[in-house]
Amino acid sequence: MFPASGGAAFYKTSPKCIRFAYHGCANRPFFHIVVMEKRRARNAPVIEQLGTFDPMANASGEKLCALNLERICYWLGDKRTEVSKPCAELFGLAGLLPIHPKTYMRAWHQRRKDAEKTEETQSS
Repeated sequence: MFPASGGAAFYKTSPKCIRFAYHGCANRPFFHIVVMEKRRARNAPVIEQLGTFDPMANASGEKLCALNLERICYWLGDKRTEVSKPCAELFGLAGLLPIHPKTYMRAWHQRRKDAEKTEETQSS
């Protein structure tokens, strides 16, 4: 078993993907942001770990994310490396890529939901 930091064997010409690898437990998700061959399973040995993401809000209401920007830029420069949609959204929020359109839609839906909730509380 390879460590989470990477070290798996891979073919240089194979397509690669930057994506999440699930490392949490039941009701407590935690993700590693990794580079692996595109056709491999979600928790297969990784080529390199690029960061971590904790989607559960802490006591301050923050979702924690750690990124190795230098290595992410290296892999984005490789023409055979793709980025998964969840990682593209995260990189957009971090300012590394353009903001993903799905992020705008999610924010719009959340604002609309909050406005409806506010109207209900004011009318009651």
